[in-house]
Amino acid sequence: MGLLGTAAVRDGGGSALPQGFWAAVFVWLEKPQVVNRRLCGAAIEAKGTVPLGEDGEACPRLAGSGGGREERAAPAGAAELDRLWREVRGQLPAGRGCLPPPLKPWGGPGGPSELRAVLRTLLPRGRPTGPPALPTRELAVRDVYNGTMTFLPLEENSEGKYMIKKCNIYQIQLEHIKDEEWSVAIVAPFPEDWFSDGIAYPKLAWLGNELLSKLAKWSVEQKPSEFKSTLSLISVAKYSKVYQDLKEKYKDMVKVWPEVTDPEKFVYEDVAIATYLLILWEEERKEKGLTKKQSFVDLGCGNGLLVHILNNEGHSGRGIDVRRRKIWDMYGPETHLEESTIMPGDSHLFPDTDWLIGNHSDELTPWIPVMAARSSYSCCYFVLPCCFFDFHGKYSRRQSKKTQYREYLDFVAQVGSVCGFCVEEDCLRIPSTKRVSLIGRKRTYPPTECALIDKQITRYINNRQTCAVVTCDRRVGFHQKDHSDSVCREVGSELPENETETAGTIWMPGFHPREKVEQIRNCASLPQDFVDDVVLKVANLLLNAAPQQACSSMHGENSRTWNQGESLSLKEVAEHLNQETLKRLKSEYGGLQTLLKNNHQVFEVLNGRVHIRDWRKEKPSRKAKPEVKRRLSAEAFKTRLCWFFIHHPDGCSLPSESCPYAHGTEELRQSQSIKKKKHIQ
Repeated sequence: MGLLGTAAVRDGGGSALPQGFWAAVFVWLEKPQVVNRRLCGAAIEAKGTVPLGEDGEACPRLAGSGGGREERAAPAGAAELDRLWREVRGQLPAGRGCLPPPLKPWGGPGGPSELRAVLRTLLPRGRPTGPPALPTRELAVRDVYNGTMTFLPLEENSEGKYMIKKCNIYQIQLEHIKDEEWSVAIVAPFPEDWFSDGIAYPKLAWLGNELLSKLAKWSVEQKPSEFKSTLSLISVAKYSKVYQDLKEKYKDMVKVWPEVTDPEKFVYEDVAIATYLLILWEEERKEKGLTKKQSFVDLGCGNGLLVHILNNEGHSGRGIDVRRRKIWDMYGPETHLEESTIMPGDSHLFPDTDWLIGNHSDELTPWIPVMAARSSYSCCYFVLPCCFFDFHGKYSRRQSKKTQYREYLDFVAQVGSVCGFCVEEDCLRIPSTKRVSLIGRKRTYPPTECALIDKQITRYINNRQTCAVVTCDRRVGFHQKDHSDSVCREVGSELPENETETAGTIWMPGFHPREKVEQIRNCASLPQDFVDDVVLKVANLLLNAAPQQACSSMHGENSRTWNQGESLSLKEVAEHLNQETLKRLKSEYGGLQTLLKNNHQVFEVLNGRVHIRDWRKEKPSRKAKPEVKRRLSAEAFKTRLCWFFIHHPDGCSLPSESCPYAHGTEELRQSQSIKKKKHIQ
């Protein structure tokens, strides 16, 4: 039999199915990389209706959702769909356009005379090791009447015609059992002949388990995403190719990364952002008929790798950051980086620059659309918001119905709209939880209205300060004004009558740029004897708290118990510390909680409660660690004394050979970092 698997689905509210089933299937159709991690995505080349009968032509039409940039380019895609349907419908194993059993046949008495078809190309994630393979194309045929989506894999022969790869046909089915009970199944007519390449076509067991379970879950999971689809503004196929090329070109940066940050995350993230911008700018040049590559300024450029890649790929531009990084010296003179403090004002405008970039630009993020709008009418911007900042400091939430991230994105998008941009949102493929970008590349007003928009921007910035003492006007100077009794009004308010025009340099006197020398305020700078004293006090507090939790020891001659102590809330712990200690901890970001989390060997802080860590319960991570982290972990083994061996009344819960810390000074190993320092000296 060709049944690969079936899953029972219950539609509790009676409103999810069958619409939820089709939504789930279209995730697999248009974003297969969500399930199959060996794919980069799918290029949707055409969508349309095709006739059920033998006569008649297909009626391809381009749909407006889910296909990304590919659909906008394809009148040729419609003709391709028509040609393909004519070629392949007679090749089906059952003949005359019919499906072989156990697939459900198309149509039926009283059913429609048309089906919906989608032509897609599957895009592999990695670069092929051997000679480049031919694109994997599929014709997916949707029969709403019978609740099926049939996938017909296509192969191109020597004459340029497409043939159905019959061994890899499969069908996703939805069936209503009774009342709220439904079932989702995946069926393949020729399982014994199935060919798995491990990329576009996994093993049948994977389809019947992994894919089926995801489809069943998504079918009744009515949680619309807060964000746009990934890479919705560019070609996924082009992104896949360019990303692989750049990843190969800049992969050696991981080996020589001199910063303390994770090299794999930062290198591949900046490669992905550069890929996105290069494709976005290439399409802009085609659209505007430009030949010269766009110029840019990266504000708050950090390690400068994004600037380095864009410069290398032919775009003139520079990066500016308040602090110089070690890695800057490795790039060479072709990469233009400046160490400078950026103050939003007339002195930081860029009239000759095409694009302003804010890649995790923190306090500069809301100012970048303003800088772009005031630099020139042709200046565009790209921001990737991360930390939440308003114009004058930390961003304060105003709506509890949205997540903080969604609310902040809406705020930055609103800033762009006030500045006269048609703001577009897209989701990037980067190893970060904050991966939504906001892009302003088109204006909503003609050049003659620049002065009007400029006044609108000024009013908006002033009115964002709901309780601020100072209100600023870019051209009219700074004036004291009490806003303590007022609520923030957005763009509609007028400028104060008593303000007189004068030349200004900065747009907000309350703006605080990042400090040139970064202060370490994560409890790492506290004296070690002070930290040790707090750790011992808190540990004794937990160990002596009643009722005491005891647990059988897993080693030793006698079957004794190991005291796990009690868990207490952070508030309860703080109540047992003196005021001088708490005051000292408050001067550090995070305070008591940060200190306890830093002492990971002794404590575990979960949901605001502090526990003594029991190392017997520590489970090894299922995910394979990167080589750099594995090496660091091995180098740290037995380089520090075991706190439990020295201070815990029952000693360490682990035997010496299993504990990563040294049970006594005789087990201590010299730290590899100290050895390296001695070698350098």
